[in-house]
Amino acid sequence: MTPGTPVRSLVLWFPDWPVTALEREASAGAVGAGAEGAGRVGSSDPASDAVMTAAGERPGSANAGSTGRRGARHPVAVVERNLIVACSAAARAEGVRRGMRRRDAQARCPGLTLVNADAARDHRAFAPIVSLIEERAPGVQLVRPGLCALRVRGPARYYGGEVEAARVLIGVLREAGLDDVRAGVADGPFTAEQAARGGTRAADPVFVVPAGGAAGFLAPLPVAVLDASAMLGASAEEAKDATDLVGLLARLGVQSLGGFAAMEVDRVRERFGERGVRLHALAAGRDSRPVQPRTPPPELQREIAFEPPLEIADQVAFAMRVTADDFVTGLGAVDLVCTELRVELVGDRGERSERVWLHPGSFDAAAVVDRVRWQLAEDVGAGDAAGGGLRSGVTRVRISPEAVDAASHHAPALFGGGPEERVHHALSRVQAMLGHRGVVTPAIGGGRWLAERQVLVPWGDRDERDRKARGGGLAAQRARPWPGSLPEPLPSTVFADPVPVDVRALGGELVDVDERGNVAAVPAFFIESGRRRPIEAWAGPWPVVERGWDAARSRRAYRFQVVDADGGAWLLVCDGDAWTAEATYD
Repeated sequence: MTPGTPVRSLVLWFPDWPVTALEREASAGAVGAGAEGAGRVGSSDPASDAVMTAAGERPGSANAGSTGRRGARHPVAVVERNLIVACSAAARAEGVRRGMRRRDAQARCPGLTLVNADAARDHRAFAPIVSLIEERAPGVQLVRPGLCALRVRGPARYYGGEVEAARVLIGVLREAGLDDVRAGVADGPFTAEQAARGGTRAADPVFVVPAGGAAGFLAPLPVAVLDASAMLGASAEEAKDATDLVGLLARLGVQSLGGFAAMEVDRVRERFGERGVRLHALAAGRDSRPVQPRTPPPELQREIAFEPPLEIADQVAFAMRVTADDFVTGLGAVDLVCTELRVELVGDRGERSERVWLHPGSFDAAAVVDRVRWQLAEDVGAGDAAGGGLRSGVTRVRISPEAVDAASHHAPALFGGGPEERVHHALSRVQAMLGHRGVVTPAIGGGRWLAERQVLVPWGDRDERDRKARGGGLAAQRARPWPGSLPEPLPSTVFADPVPVDVRALGGELVDVDERGNVAAVPAFFIESGRRRPIEAWAGPWPVVERGWDAARSRRAYRFQVVDADGGAWLLVCDGDAWTAEATYD
């Protein structure tokens, strides 16, 4: 084969993949929630909520149709930058089209459910599909979610022909619940992609362009197919050039690929440069860019099943030792370490517990076993308290890396890590003996009162990632607006329990604050632990108003900063007729 000759390629196209990805993720959430006690502990499935029908029924319910045909019952569209990027068959039947504005789509279909585009969701749902294709035909190039390509020569020789190879792959995908898949085979991936997209007009999902027939097949197609959305493997700069070129060709009166291909290549180079020559070659069926197969990621997760189920946490932890060693060894074989570990536990009744564990360094086998034991202990406690969690024996444990890092970043130094390494080793050993919350470190969270801003985080957990317990992590909490919170500089000593004090005026009467925030008398001294402290200076009051909408739980208090005769600075709080010391400035 001479250099620059197009390679016979096979492209698989999944129309409206963002909608399909949404439905598949919602289906997985509905199936998990339908099992007895199943689902992630303390979490909900946003995908299931996103495709709620106009009648208020979840698409996975009995009234909303079967899981695989959700889009046929209710119109759904995915929106990005106020434009429709994908829509279901039911939405298309109502006149909704890709590229339409949001309001225009809603005008044509008032019952349309709109969901924001989510590239992570699309990739997450498409990853197992690519792995499924690679089981039958290795060498797959992931172009983008919903579109992949591979060289057809190998599969064609194995399955007995290009058409047969395409039909085998489509059959495998249909068994996985993907009915609307189109395949195109042609010279070069660009032409094969156009063949797959053009095949939607035919009943046969496989469209083959004979060898040498790419130019004739592409000639009647509009130049708009050279746009960024249709260019396989285009970079961001190439995509922009393609978009500009399509608009210019339209203004010049060139409407088809055949008309563009008929232009002299020297004139195209003079006007559009080398990238224009590249597009000119595509229009003429000379796609010299080969398929670039991806390297499949290694299988890093490990799983162990128990028959009969194990009831005691120590039994599960003991049985996990070999699996944990294999997990860490597998990561080491590809020069990686695990810094965040996902542990999934499945009970005998189908209930499921899932959690992501963090580590201040990287996980070794012993740390993995500890996390499994801690999760079992915490989950059983949660189950006893709230009626959830694992309430039967453990039948399966799956461990997988949620985040990895290069092993070279965690290699010990030539002369050791010094005090930090010894501290980490000591605290980890103590935590292994006492449990997950046996060793904690202080962190600052969000809130109006100083005591509630002091948070104790288990050793190894990063406060920013403690999402489950604190709704977005401590960093996110600190960033929220807290009307009435104390500005910096903050006091250095905060009392865990506020200290009762009496603030009196010069005549001995108790100082209070009325509803408008006016001080009844000038504070002259306060009594703390039986000691009279004269007030040399004071400032305030600053109101703190909480839950004003709830009459039973509402609170209105006032803060004061005072300096006593000894030079001590205090933060006092007036809550009704009661005074307390919240903190001191040391």
